[in-house]
Amino acid sequence: MTSRIARLFVLGLLAFASAEAFTQSPPPAPLPAWEKLTPQQREALIAPLRDRWNREPEDRPRMMERAQRWQALSPEQRAQARHGMKRFEGMSPEQRRQARALYGRMKELTPEQRAALRDQWKKMTPEQREAWMQENAPRRHPSREER
Repeated sequence: MTSRIARLFVLGLLAFASAEAFTQSPPPAPLPAWEKLTPQQREALIAPLRDRWNREPEDRPRMMERAQRWQALSPEQRAQARHGMKRFEGMSPEQRRQARALYGRMKELTPEQRAALRDQWKKMTPEQREAWMQENAPRRHPSREER
């Protein structure tokens, strides 16, 4: 009797596993290289950038400089940058404000000073962090909305 229950249990697991595999959608097909995209696909990708370029002429120099810096990055540096962008997108507005202030300050520091600031930041209370933010907040660009 117990062997029959065990067989039924195994058959049930197999049926469930095959049903689960059957209902899962296949992974999306890899997208082609830029040269293989249709004109409509290319347009969908570049339209937001073109709209921003036209809407914010005062930001054009900064946009161009960023594009040139991106081209100069190695594949590893680009992967790190993408990872950082994804982390930033997942932050709350307060976390973004703090990240901007820390990044702006750390750009000016030596590696040793950066490590010291990171250690100091970890030990600060929320009130101490807010005071530090008030003293070190980066200048906001007038055309940039909160992201």
